[in-house]
Amino acid sequence: MRNDNTRRWLRLVPIFPVVILALVALVHSRAANRITEQESLEIGTEAYIYGYPIVTIEMTRRVMTNVASPEGTKAPMEQFANLREYPDPSFKDVTAPNADTLYSVGWLDLFKEPYVLHVPNESERYYLMPMLDAWTNVFANPGKRTTGTKAGDYAITGPHWKGPLPHGVKELKAPTDMVWIIGRTYCTGTPEDYKEVHAIQDQYSLKPLSAYGKRYPPPKGRVDPNIKMNIAPREQVNYMNAATYFNILAMLMKKNSPAAADAPIIAKMARIGIIPGKEFDMARLDPAAAKTLEEATKTGLEQIVAETGRLGKKVNGWQMTLAGRSARII
Repeated sequence: MRNDNTRRWLRLVPIFPVVILALVALVHSRAANRITEQESLEIGTEAYIYGYPIVTIEMTRRVMTNVASPEGTKAPMEQFANLREYPDPSFKDVTAPNADTLYSVGWLDLFKEPYVLHVPNESERYYLMPMLDAWTNVFANPGKRTTGTKAGDYAITGPHWKGPLPHGVKELKAPTDMVWIIGRTYCTGTPEDYKEVHAIQDQYSLKPLSAYGKRYPPPKGRVDPNIKMNIAPREQVNYMNAATYFNILAMLMKKNSPAAADAPIIAKMARIGIIPGKEFDMARLDPAAAKTLEEATKTGLEQIVAETGRLGKKVNGWQMTLAGRSARII
């Protein structure tokens, strides 16, 4: 049960989120080695479910950007990977792919500076550029229905960035430094239309704000041989042990702050040593309590899978929802 001081801190979260998280971590980290097995199991399960979106999106980013230059569905950070054909059954980078659009996918790290997205004149063709933050929330969605089909430049800025923008550039403020753009451009699927959409895709661009209006050759990406490229990102997450999973979660929260409304779960996680920006060390927990965290990851995953199964009817490997949309289960 939270004490009175904790309650007062949580009420102040909307005003001083960073300070409050630090205070919560300081108070509760001292009790990490005294937590009971049952408390560890309950908090660990809740923490696993809470962290699943951001851990999964991070593993997806690692796989999709681990190339030296754009190729197929992958591209280095801050560059577009343009899919030239409709996704086939082997496409698993996006959980619920469209079957009538060509994808243009890009990843951004806004920690150093904003990036400018350029879209050409689409000539009334349907397109959209949904942008997801690190917690998988769509915070902006330029496209035909929202901004029209004329050419435009959009500065995607991080949560802490402030400054002037060039004339005509519209700001899109991201809640986190990590951003995933999952662009889609409508295509009829004919050879003629493929050619037209490819020409549009070739004009989509991402460049740092400091290079706006200048010639900017995208740099080569860095290939990490330790990243498992032959295993789907979600499978990598599902088979993680507790120490790896919770450490990734803790480190991701350093540059991708949780929402103020998440203060209660952040306080709970601090009790088992999961603190934004600090390495998670299971050795600090009581051995019995630490052991239950492995069980918590299994329990949390089981609950996620169970909820997914209730979204609709499964037909030939596809989950058909009540709204008529489909999502492949991978």
